[in-house]
Amino acid sequence: MQLRGKQKRYLRAQANHFQPIFSVGKNGLTPEWLAQLDGALNRRELIKINILQNSDVTTNEVKEFIESHSDIQVVQIIGRVLVLFKESDKPELRNVSVRVRKI
Repeated sequence: MQLRGKQKRYLRAQANHFQPIFSVGKNGLTPEWLAQLDGALNRRELIKINILQNSDVTTNEVKEFIESHSDIQVVQIIGRVLVLFKESDKPELRNVSVRVRKI
């Protein structure tokens, strides 16, 4: 699902009170890390991740890696925090994406 402007605004508002549940550390970006991230997004659909200070990657590098190696979309970047969205593979877990489609 390709997000439009109003949909991104809605997702940003929903993620406003979230705390980051994933981090990018000194190990950087690996396929295993991306697989774990994908699994978490299948359960939640909308999460925040944090890039730690000791990480060698920038926010743009993380964004490019995520979007080029998966169907996860970066909704917002604030400093070293990224808001990510992906529609769940399991229909019974699609709560956020159902509301986003109606916008």
